[in-house]
Amino acid sequence: MTQSAASKILVRHPSVAARYQHGKTPITHLIEDYIHERVDIPGDFRDFIRERVQVAEYSFVGDHFKFLFSHFLPEVLIHSRAQDERIGKAHYDRGNDFFSWFLGPRMIYTSGFFQSPEDTLEEAQDRKMKLVCEKLQLERGERYLDIGCGWGTLVAHAARDYGVDATGITIAEKGTEYGNAQIARMGQSATARILNKDYRDIPNQTFDKISCLEMAEHVGVRKFQAFMQQVYGLLANDGLFYLQIAGLRAKKGHLGFHMEDLVWGLFMNKYIFPGADASMPLSFVVENMEKAGFEIHSVENVGIHYSLTISRWYDNWMAHREQVVKTYGEWWFRLWQVFLGWSVHIAAQGSSTCFQVVANKNLDGFNRMRWLSGVNLGERDLPLKRSA
Repeated sequence: MTQSAASKILVRHPSVAARYQHGKTPITHLIEDYIHERVDIPGDFRDFIRERVQVAEYSFVGDHFKFLFSHFLPEVLIHSRAQDERIGKAHYDRGNDFFSWFLGPRMIYTSGFFQSPEDTLEEAQDRKMKLVCEKLQLERGERYLDIGCGWGTLVAHAARDYGVDATGITIAEKGTEYGNAQIARMGQSATARILNKDYRDIPNQTFDKISCLEMAEHVGVRKFQAFMQQVYGLLANDGLFYLQIAGLRAKKGHLGFHMEDLVWGLFMNKYIFPGADASMPLSFVVENMEKAGFEIHSVENVGIHYSLTISRWYDNWMAHREQVVKTYGEWWFRLWQVFLGWSVHIAAQGSSTCFQVVANKNLDGFNRMRWLSGVNLGERDLPLKRSA
């Protein structure tokens, strides 16, 4: 083995030694070499990621063009039911143990909400669930739908803490089983359930409140408008829709996209979330929601909360290294180490972010008095008085 690149990279395989002898290496080559064990990165991996610009550069390489034409573009254009099911199950049905080793006991695969950098992951996730329910103004007896519910934690808590009749939808079989078992443990089986369905198969019913936390990215750019129209059709006229969606920052003026953002995005699409091509700037999200008939009430950027969330996930993952390698192998451990370690800084620097959007149907009769604090339920339901 030879050591190079300011002692930050340890080359294990001679076939890649030349990449690390002169100047900086394309980060895509570095990641590929690392996850395939052709190089090692001694020391604290997070320190390496923090200082990545010293040894890595962001540029397109041959693998990017191959991936774009063989996988990315076809998936963007198609997004068939069969494609989405295949991709979704390959990710979310990998194993509940795999996900528990970084998500922790709450099994929530979305951004938490922090009041302090010292908050635990569980405190941030509990606060996020409360925030979602309050932004939706959940009321006892209402019908609540969570599209892309993961392991059902939010559904179970909404039923228990807010008295709603809650339904969660997920494409993952293992998530469905886990979610319904969690609901049963919490004594909420009479008022909550997780259904194993594609989002396109949601029964055409009416729900008072609907949420979708970081699932809409998976429907794809081409299907995003149709999905917003579907949600609009499922929502009661006086209902509320909460959308939490991971997104990218907008173009940097006339210079186009940030190069690291593109390189990181292609890595994510190839290895972590294939087909999740609807992670877009906020303008795309808002425009499509408004075209579907929604009125935007509020948008909150929680990108820094995501950075802190992923930082906790990274710590959990590293603490379970032995179990991960024993069960899934070194390749999976290293891949998720790169994903989580890099994403902490990507979110912190604004390359990727997350938006919480609250919306209602843009109808003349919608009572916007509900947005005033201190207005009780009865007053909120009264129509606005018109001046003479």
